[in-house]
Amino acid sequence: MALIDIQVPDIGDFDEVTVIELLVKPGDTVKAEQSLITVESDKASMEIPSSHAGVVKTLKVKLDDKVKQGSIVLTLEVAGAESEVAPAPMPVADAKTKANAASDPQPAPLPAGAPAASANGSIEVRVPDIGDFKDVAVIEVLVKVGDTIKAEQSLITVESDKASMEIPSAAAGVIKELKVKLGDIVNIGDLLAMLEGSVSPIAAPSVPSALSTASVSADSTPESVPAPVAAAAAAVATMPDHAPATPPVGGLPHASPSVRKFARELGVPLAEIKGTGPKGRITPDDVQAFTKAVMLGATRTQAQVAQAPTPSGGGAGLDLLPWPKVDFTKFGPVERKDLSRIQKMSGANLHRNWVMIPHVCNHDDADITELEAFRVQMNKENEKSGVKITMLAFLIKASVAALKKFPQFNASLDGDQLVVKQYYNVAFAADTPNGLVVPVIKEADKKGIVQISQEMGELAKKAREGKLSPADMQGACFTISSLGGIGGRYFTPIINAPEVAILGVCKSQIEPVWDGKAFQPRLMLPLSLSWDHRVIDGASAARFNAYLGQILADFRRVLL
Repeated sequence: MALIDIQVPDIGDFDEVTVIELLVKPGDTVKAEQSLITVESDKASMEIPSSHAGVVKTLKVKLDDKVKQGSIVLTLEVAGAESEVAPAPMPVADAKTKANAASDPQPAPLPAGAPAASANGSIEVRVPDIGDFKDVAVIEVLVKVGDTIKAEQSLITVESDKASMEIPSAAAGVIKELKVKLGDIVNIGDLLAMLEGSVSPIAAPSVPSALSTASVSADSTPESVPAPVAAAAAAVATMPDHAPATPPVGGLPHASPSVRKFARELGVPLAEIKGTGPKGRITPDDVQAFTKAVMLGATRTQAQVAQAPTPSGGGAGLDLLPWPKVDFTKFGPVERKDLSRIQKMSGANLHRNWVMIPHVCNHDDADITELEAFRVQMNKENEKSGVKITMLAFLIKASVAALKKFPQFNASLDGDQLVVKQYYNVAFAADTPNGLVVPVIKEADKKGIVQISQEMGELAKKAREGKLSPADMQGACFTISSLGGIGGRYFTPIINAPEVAILGVCKSQIEPVWDGKAFQPRLMLPLSLSWDHRVIDGASAARFNAYLGQILADFRRVLL
């Protein structure tokens, strides 16, 4: 084991940016290129990655510290340090490329983003070359049609996974037409706006040719600087002053990229959160507190207020009778207990899902006689491994096969569009002393039964200990709720929005099944499939359940 200092890499010509977020703590295990801290300048915020993998021993910075290139972020304990060191910083353009450029008799083309006159005399303003990034989202439009802008005035704000930055205009003039809107995805060279004016002699901003970083991955080439780092470097090194002629309506909420991503995953409108950090910055705790307040009904988002019908009967906005108020002590002794945190949060979600999703539930039985015998045999053979294979692992794998055959079950509604997912993350309900939680097996289609069983055991243990992270419970496409170890016959599980279906299974039992000649004892597993009737019809649901039963009866079908 060796101790190494992780320093702020060269991410552009900046000096003393502020630490606004600590993403790790002592004792955490980090991977190479994992983000450690978030820093912020006047025009951009970016995350600083680790150049090594290891365990954090000590943090050398704290919130609101000023750091610059070479500042020590933390001390890392690494194993086999030599094998994990990222390659030495390399310039984006090597000497050979420069030599070829010098000897080329052809005139150099205009850089991406340089102003160019169109056929009708208007000036085209495009996304300049601000690094090796691709497909960044427009999160703020700083100008509007009719605005008079100066050269190098910021037009839009874009955001990658690691940095947010403002894109300037390379020309001055009056905006005739905007070619982008909020939520659009843009790349280098994309058309942003059409101007009336004159081409500015100022060259379009670009990434310094010798940009380098200590977080280049082992398989990088000199030309392949990681996109987030390059984008962040260009954002800090080349961003002009932001001086829009007309200030945008509502400003962009003050939050780091990781907080924005966290809020998007939870569906939280950042504009409605009051930040408690320095200068009103929104922190992860602010997002969590807002989410909890909405779940408990203590506050409502603007969208909820706009969509809420006018109640006339006092029944929670549904025009129902008011909830009865009863003095239970008149009938006997009582004891009052607070709901657990999980019960409070899940209760609000379940109520919303049951009211808003038109549930239909199909019940069926699957013959798992041979599959159970195979499971028992596998556990005997793998007894020394310590991994217990459960029927739920087979159900997860079988569900993936059914989702592939019926892709409308692996989808989510987004307004008037259906988002059909190309990945297969399956969640399972885990019982804990504080209530049910739903951890997720990611990329279940790429994992075998033994690996799924192992991950399920680890996630279930974390759930019982209350150590599940938000990432452990996000990204599911389909959920399985199993009561197999308890009992019961059938039930109607509530769909976990934004999914469109959920499978409930109960305890299997031996039943007489007619084989055409006689009744045979077979182990039958009850299946209860709840589905969203806005997306799925009855025939598709019946076929899904039947196909799932066929796979469980003969697991070789997953290979087809």
